[in-house]
Amino acid sequence: MAERREDLPFAGITVVSIEQAVAAPFATRQLADLGARVIKVERPGGGDFARRYDTTVHGQSSYFVWLNRSKESVTLDLKSEAGRAILEQLLGEADVFVQNLAPGAAARMGLSPDALGERFPSLIPCTISGYGTTGPWADRKAYDLLVQCQTGLVSLTGNEHGAARVGVSIADISAGMYAYSGILTALFKRATTGEARAVEVSLFEALAEWVSQPAHYTRHGGTQPPRIGTQHATIAPYGAYPAADGRAVLFTVQNEREWAALCERFLRRPDLIEDKRFATMSDRVAHRDQLNGIIGERFSRLDSGEAMTLLDGAGIANSGVNDIDDFLAHPVLEGRGRWQDVRIPGGTTIPALVPPADLAGIPPRMGPVPSEGEHTESILGELGYGTAEIERLRTDGVI
Repeated sequence: MAERREDLPFAGITVVSIEQAVAAPFATRQLADLGARVIKVERPGGGDFARRYDTTVHGQSSYFVWLNRSKESVTLDLKSEAGRAILEQLLGEADVFVQNLAPGAAARMGLSPDALGERFPSLIPCTISGYGTTGPWADRKAYDLLVQCQTGLVSLTGNEHGAARVGVSIADISAGMYAYSGILTALFKRATTGEARAVEVSLFEALAEWVSQPAHYTRHGGTQPPRIGTQHATIAPYGAYPAADGRAVLFTVQNEREWAALCERFLRRPDLIEDKRFATMSDRVAHRDQLNGIIGERFSRLDSGEAMTLLDGAGIANSGVNDIDDFLAHPVLEGRGRWQDVRIPGGTTIPALVPPADLAGIPPRMGPVPSEGEHTESILGELGYGTAEIERLRTDGVI
């Protein structure tokens, strides 16, 4: 798997990022994967606090190694005049600036889009915030689970016993992906018109887009979709059912042709095709409990392997309910070569997933995860700082 940045689509693009946690690092890693030079600015004496979320990956944080491969780390005290001067030099040579600082912090440092536009007219600034940089909640901090709660997502997940958070940082991930696509759009705009436009994404508005379907359903239906575990709120049958061997099998029926096939070839109940309780999708949702009783009885007489074989034969999409160990050993990931080795601080090599979007003939860059400040001296050298100057900056706590 190639790691040569000069062979990749974003070769020649430089990104400077004052980033932490998940959303901004996720966005910039997408750029680094395809060849952009990403210079990650971290605090001296600790760096990105996501480095300390856990220590499960050979002493490194699982979050950090996921989000920060192929980047260069430079430590700068941005509260110092010397640190700010170095940042200005970096921005003067950058194409993109990304930050997800606390509310108001970038503006206080002279790093708002308007201020940057005056000093660096070709720079594309990208701001990732919690609830937007304007409006009534502009000053509020936001973290992933807070945003899951604010968008109502938590009220949709879980089961009859209570709500549950989504098990990954979905608000951060959605914001990071919209920041990435926004940056690509801004780069295209600059390439075609010469205009550098600022990009802004908030965690709240990114996840709000993702809950739009239940929002439409609630606004126009008068009630929100219920929490029903692995069942689907508006499609039936769609969910996991325990088989006789104790393993669950999830399957879904998406249309009337599949419903007929399920009745005839899996349930062995062709009479159900004409049953008025189950005639349409809405009917099946309305009579979900009765339908689940029929399906559950059939599953109780089959082990999971038999059930999946019969469902396959009927052309019904189905799956075992995997845990993470099952996922790690998934034959699709192995068979398609989706794991590639990446070096992490300390020199250990770990398997990491390649980016999901394949560009024909262009393997992504799977470079090392940097140690805190690993590239500080080399980057300062590029900016013209000599050995004595760099040592003085270190002594003064600037780097």
